[in-house]
Amino acid sequence: MDNKQERTLAKDAPSLTNKEILLKGWVKTRRDHGKLIFLDLWDRSGLIQMVVNAKVSLEAYETARQLRPEFVIEVLGKVNKRPENAVNKNLPTGEVEVEVLKINVLAKAQTLPFDMGQETLDLELPTLLDYRSLTLRHPKIKEIFRVQEVIIDAFRDALREKDFTEFQAPVIIPQTAEGGAEIFAVNYFGQKAYLAQSPQFYKQIMVGVYERVFTVNKTLRAEPSVTTRHLTEVTTLDAEMGFIDSWEEIMDMVEYTIQYVFERVRKDAWQSLESHEASLPKISKRIPRVKLRDAQEIIFKRTGVDHRKEPDLMPEDEREITRWAKDEHDSELVFVTHYPVSKRPFYTYEDPKDPGYTLSFDLIGRGTEWLTGGQRINDFETLIEKAKERGVDLKKSELYLQAFRFGLPPEGGFSFGSERITMHILGLSNVREASLFPRDMERIDTRFSFLDEEKKPENKK
Repeated sequence: MDNKQERTLAKDAPSLTNKEILLKGWVKTRRDHGKLIFLDLWDRSGLIQMVVNAKVSLEAYETARQLRPEFVIEVLGKVNKRPENAVNKNLPTGEVEVEVLKINVLAKAQTLPFDMGQETLDLELPTLLDYRSLTLRHPKIKEIFRVQEVIIDAFRDALREKDFTEFQAPVIIPQTAEGGAEIFAVNYFGQKAYLAQSPQFYKQIMVGVYERVFTVNKTLRAEPSVTTRHLTEVTTLDAEMGFIDSWEEIMDMVEYTIQYVFERVRKDAWQSLESHEASLPKISKRIPRVKLRDAQEIIFKRTGVDHRKEPDLMPEDEREITRWAKDEHDSELVFVTHYPVSKRPFYTYEDPKDPGYTLSFDLIGRGTEWLTGGQRINDFETLIEKAKERGVDLKKSELYLQAFRFGLPPEGGFSFGSERITMHILGLSNVREASLFPRDMERIDTRFSFLDEEKKPENKK
């Protein structure tokens, strides 16, 4: 190949009819028809058909006979218009094909463990993840992460438009922000430290710097179960805002943000939605808001299931309250508010008009929690008192408490789970499908080998 020739992307070939171009990419499929071999080549821009004719180039033909799916090749060829009856209207490059003059193999691929040419990879989830380096190349799976990219970018843009500043929170922390046992301890140069469940403390500190802040962060939870909705490592979209007059301002900001995200997905990822036959959740102009106790009462009246004494919604409760929101408000999202003080972290603001319950909320979307948020305690003395009640080590929290000691305004914030939003927008059956490289009890890239069945975690739905 002529190293001086500039590479052409597949998507640009239709504008270069009758010209010689240099393509580089992966072989998707090969079809042999006598002395003709048809190749579909894909690169970062899309797919294009090439035809290898033994009469045009015997050398290229002999090389093409050795090709298999996922071989990496570079091709010198001439762009030709396809005959009218051979145009592929489902392909952006379907009006042309490339007559191959020369093929150079850049990397070989072993025989694939399954057919990557299927429109949808019909594989069990463990197999899908065991071959993650390969299955991520499938067009339909790639679309999942194009949608996720749009979601994260839209989150950033939405908040920047409201004068929020982005910062990066640490992952190694001196103690947990939320309490509980679901946290990973690490040996940090002989000191005990933890992997962050949340950037919460740092969001609040940064309110004292920029007033309005957000971060796109990796957070880790030692969830002792394998479910369709939980991951050990997630990418959270966190925001915090100061000088609020009411905790409802936080929910208003969530409404604005999620509507902004949906609009961007509709505009920039419509092809991905179509490929998954997916639709964005219905959302009313104002997302319905219901107290936890009222939600439990509604569920009891609708189903007869009595969870009215529970401090949180069960998974089926989340699905049922979403059904109610859709039936009564034409919305597939609903805010559930006023969780008990005992159920929320120590820094959560108690409702002075409703003692024992917090000015906090979850956003439930299509039957699953997408987000949690609320107003935080900003009074230093009250925060100290609540921290002591929960057994928080004040020495290890000195940097956090310092922000309040030197004055922090009334504030609050929220945190989205990006994988869950992606999962429910696209109608995926398991949140692992919405994580590039999912971490859970059973794998870090590859599945663990369990010594006996007793050590294997229960595979809960």
